[in-house]
Amino acid sequence: MRIIFMGTPDFAVPVLDALVEADHHVAAVYSQPPRRSGRGKKERPSPVHARAEELGIEVRTPTSLKSAEEQEALAALGADVAVVAAYGMLLPQAVLDAPKHGCLNVHGSLLPRWRGAAPIHRAIQAGDEETGITIMQMEAGLDTGPMLLKSSTPIVCKTTGELHDELAQMGARLMVEALAQLEELEPEEQDDTLATYAPKIDKAEAHIDFAQPAEDIERNVRAFAPFPGAWFELNDVRVKLLRAEIINASGEPGTLIDDEMTIACGEKALRPVTLQKAGKPTMSREQFLRGNPVCEGTQLS
Repeated sequence: MRIIFMGTPDFAVPVLDALVEADHHVAAVYSQPPRRSGRGKKERPSPVHARAEELGIEVRTPTSLKSAEEQEALAALGADVAVVAAYGMLLPQAVLDAPKHGCLNVHGSLLPRWRGAAPIHRAIQAGDEETGITIMQMEAGLDTGPMLLKSSTPIVCKTTGELHDELAQMGARLMVEALAQLEELEPEEQDDTLATYAPKIDKAEAHIDFAQPAEDIERNVRAFAPFPGAWFELNDVRVKLLRAEIINASGEPGTLIDDEMTIACGEKALRPVTLQKAGKPTMSREQFLRGNPVCEGTQLS
């Protein structure tokens, strides 16, 4: 098929690769414009942009698709379908209608649960037992279109980073499958009464409130790992908590109740497994304690 691919972050790269490997013709790639980042604040292309250039595919980075000029340029590609994966830009109706078979989206949840920007994070936070990928026909609404294919995976004790990588590969496989069956697939309308919203992550959410139950905090720790990273302050130094285990113990919330860095919570306690200080590599609790000894009674903030 002749395809327009629209994506920006790492999550979308496996989808692009899978389309090329399946011998589809990617006529052009649309991605968010380069952003200034890193030391020196140099402009850097998105992961999808960089990968498309490696593959020799034309890349377009408009700041908006609202103008008639941009819409005409997209329509002129004569695509059979547009494949969208975390593009990060709203698509006007003229863009949705331009390809012969419209626009198909790779969404990182089991719709209609977790429509919106952060479905992986929110599924972990909520304690969902499973999540997955939905291939959907895009409409003007926020992730409201009919569903074409779904695949699920258990969440268990996975972090957002681990699920992100798993779902990216799952989405790539499922999109190739959807395109192969496109003429036979029967769209299923979403039940709007079951819909939940996954708002974008606010960095302020990542500050750990140890007055909460340990179970809730542990889910937040996994939801925010690796980014933005749930954090607390120890002796005025910010420390990210990237994985923790729940301990059946109690004490004043936010207080270390032993020399092994067990932290009392509103209910039960947490013991860090993996931590990271600013500018330092991740380390185990044992490694952290060798360089940062603590004593029972220390208060975290």
